[in-house]
Amino acid sequence: MFGYFTILAAVPGFFLSSFILMLLWGVFAPDLGIEKISYVMSMLITITLWLVVAPLVAAAGRRRSW
Repeated sequence: MFGYFTILAAVPGFFLSSFILMLLWGVFAPDLGIEKISYVMSMLITITLWLVVAPLVAAAGRRRSW
């Protein structure tokens, strides 16, 4: 039951992370000579990063205590 609430609590963080990524990308893009990204593209990048980082965090959280 706790897992469902954890997932629901992460949803606003996902949208906020995507929005912040889009804003920061827009600030640095002209300096680096790359195009700005849309909110949908920032959502895609954010979910990709979350799918890569989440297993690493879970594995670090399950360290064995000797």
